[in-house]
Amino acid sequence: MNSGRIPAKLTKKTRLLTAAEFKRLADVPPEVEWFKNIRNPHTKRAYRNAIRDFMQFAGIQRPEEFRLVTPAHVIAWRDDLGDRVLTGTTIRHRLAALSALFQYLCDKHAVTHNPVKGIKRPRTEGDEGKTPAIADHQARRLLVTPPEKSFKGLRDRAILATLLYHGLRREELCKLTVADFRHERRGVQHLRVSGKGEKTRYIPLHGVAKDLIEEYLARAGHSTDHRGALFRPLRNSKGGGREKAITPDGVYKLVRHYAGILGIEIGAHALRATAATNALDHQADIAKVQEWLGHSHIATTRLYDRRQTRPEDSPTFKVSY
Repeated sequence: MNSGRIPAKLTKKTRLLTAAEFKRLADVPPEVEWFKNIRNPHTKRAYRNAIRDFMQFAGIQRPEEFRLVTPAHVIAWRDDLGDRVLTGTTIRHRLAALSALFQYLCDKHAVTHNPVKGIKRPRTEGDEGKTPAIADHQARRLLVTPPEKSFKGLRDRAILATLLYHGLRREELCKLTVADFRHERRGVQHLRVSGKGEKTRYIPLHGVAKDLIEEYLARAGHSTDHRGALFRPLRNSKGGGREKAITPDGVYKLVRHYAGILGIEIGAHALRATAATNALDHQADIAKVQEWLGHSHIATTRLYDRRQTRPEDSPTFKVSY
């Protein structure tokens, strides 16, 4: 009969947590637990800034005091953010961070309701995204700007093609491994992309990008290093430092450099906007584009849909006397 006692062979194992440590972890407030569970460093930094701002405004000094927050406190904070002349987008992001915390507390039954829910948020500054998209002819010129004979030029052409043909975020590009490039689904080569929130999506590989990446890998010599980074800093591409990947900052500087040669002032995110805008202009289904870009909400994808604002479609050009 099972007496309910723990088997002796389990109790004899070395305990990794002391009793005091076990008690301390068991007593971690859910407010602290929520923050420690955020793994994306960019999200964590943004949420930290938002929650600190609210704590300073409301005079909160202990995690447990969040449980006393009411919608009135949130409205007062929202109005204070507006008085500081912050953009509507910034205010919305800060309210979203606070709402995420309270949703977690609701799930943990630490509070009965989310005081941010139902609070009116500022309207965004228009329906069109602020990130500029370059024209198709500029994209074509950008792709051939890196010198095709040098090793650096081969790598940079492959990076620009990966961004322009697949709409990746620069952080997503930096995470790609050689195995992610060689991933096949139903006989078609795909990019396996690790996106926001640790969500994985699979994007069919464009032929132009595929050829450029293969050419780069052949010269770089790490085409069989499946677990290693796909795109690497030049100093790590051959020989040592095989696990090193190019950094998001490195990608940003790369795009700025070649765009500058063409007299265009853009960052890496403009290439994502360009890919999305181009796909929509060529009749791609917006729901498919949402999935392709890794957007959680289709409203974000609509920011890239500029078909309603094309000058050539204006009634002005339909008028005839």
